[in-house]
Amino acid sequence: MVDLTPLEQNVVRALQELGATDESKMKTADDVMKKSKMPKGQIANTLITLVNKGVVVRKAREKSAGYFVKKTEG
Repeated sequence: MVDLTPLEQNVVRALQELGATDESKMKTADDVMKKSKMPKGQIANTLITLVNKGVVVRKAREKSAGYFVKKTEG
């Protein structure tokens, strides 16, 4: 399991609470920002870190990228 900072844990929790668990249900950084009540810049940086760690998947779309929590084995 990847070690996550408290900030990263909050973002993952927000995505899970929003139901962003697969590509058909992905959410934007704005959705996560509203749910977690954190600044957008902080959310964006944390999402990038989570994508690099392989915890969150980012999909480019026409207007804004979508994010969802990657399924974990276990």
